[in-house]
Amino acid sequence: MNSIHPTAIVAGDVVLGEGNTVGAFAVVTGPVVLGDGNWIGTGAVIGASPEVRSWPHPGDALQPSSGSGIRIGDRNVIREYAQVHQGWHAETVLGNDTFVMNQSYVAHDSVIGDGATLASSVLLAGHVTVGAGANLGLGVSVRQRSAIGAGAMIGMGAVVVTDIAPYVLAYGNPAGPRSVNAVGLRRAGMSERIIAELAAVHPAEWDDDTLARFAELDTVGAVFAEWRGRGRG
Repeated sequence: MNSIHPTAIVAGDVVLGEGNTVGAFAVVTGPVVLGDGNWIGTGAVIGASPEVRSWPHPGDALQPSSGSGIRIGDRNVIREYAQVHQGWHAETVLGNDTFVMNQSYVAHDSVIGDGATLASSVLLAGHVTVGAGANLGLGVSVRQRSAIGAGAMIGMGAVVVTDIAPYVLAYGNPAGPRSVNAVGLRRAGMSERIIAELAAVHPAEWDDDTLARFAELDTVGAVFAEWRGRGRG
C-alpha cells in the first residue's frame, strides 16, 4: 500500500493513506495525517515540533515530537530535505497536488492551498497562508502571518512582508505588486477579456471597491470574493 524506505523513520501518531512513497532517511513524526499518493524525498522532515521558544523540547531522544498536528492531502511532492513543522495553535496544512521543492521550510500553523508550488529554499514563517495555485520562486522568504493569494507569483529571492493579492506578480525586497500574473491567469483558463480587466488597475491601487468589482467576474470572482471577505487588499 505504501513504499517506505528501510532507513526512514515513521513514528508516533501517523495516519497514512495509500500509495505514499517515503524516501531514504526521511522522518515523519506524528501527529500527522497523510493522504494518498504523496511522494516524500530523501531527508525530508515532517512533524518536528513547532519552532517556538516556549515550546517544551523533550530531553528524551526517543520521545516523539508534539504539537497541534499536520494534515497533508493527496498527490503532494515534498522534495529532499524539506521541512514541515507541527502546528502550534492549529494544524499545519498542505492541500492536494502541492509541489514543495528541496530545502523549503513550512513553519507551524501555515496553510498551503491546492496546487501551490514552493521552489527550492522557500522559507515560510509561522501562520503563513499560500493560496491555491500560487507559485513562490527560488529563495522567497515570507514573514509570519502574511497571506499570498491564489494564483499569485512571487519572484525569486523576494522578501514578503505584507499580503499579496490573488493573481498578482510580486517581487523585490520588500516584495511589492508589479502587475497581474497574466501567465498564471492564462494557465488557469482565464479569457483575455478578464485578464485585461484585471490589468486595467495596477495591483498597488486595488482597493475594496476594486475587489468588489473583481468578485463579480466570471471564473475568478469567487477567489476575489473570498480574499475581500477576509479583509485583505
